[in-house]
Amino acid sequence: MQDTHLFEYAVIRVVPRVDREEFLNVGVILYCPPLRYLDLICTRDYSKLLALDPTIDVGELEKHLDAFGAITRGEAAAGPIGRMEIAGRFRWLTATRSTVLQTSKVHPGLCGDPRVTIVKLFEDLVL
Repeated sequence: MQDTHLFEYAVIRVVPRVDREEFLNVGVILYCPPLRYLDLICTRDYSKLLALDPTIDVGELEKHLDAFGAITRGEAAAGPIGRMEIAGRFRWLTATRSTVLQTSKVHPGLCGDPRVTIVKLFEDLVL
């Protein structure tokens, strides 16, 4: 039987107008401490988002998603947050915020392979 590992994940959401509290799921971030795994998957298909809010600045959204990716990967370009330990980066990315790019609450689970699990979560919760 394959070993299972505790993981945590959150859904990445775009909230074009925070005052209306409408959002669209665009990605998933998954953290598996025992395997020191942190990754995210995001869609760059904004057709649904533009239907929700045709005035959203897609270029600005791209910058925010790119920053999330750089922090996840621990890139030097991500600055001090990117240099944090993996757990700190996950906690920073999933912290409650009231901006256009937000995450859901963090949910736990068990998985054998976090790379397979993040794809499954992405397919189920975003696509």
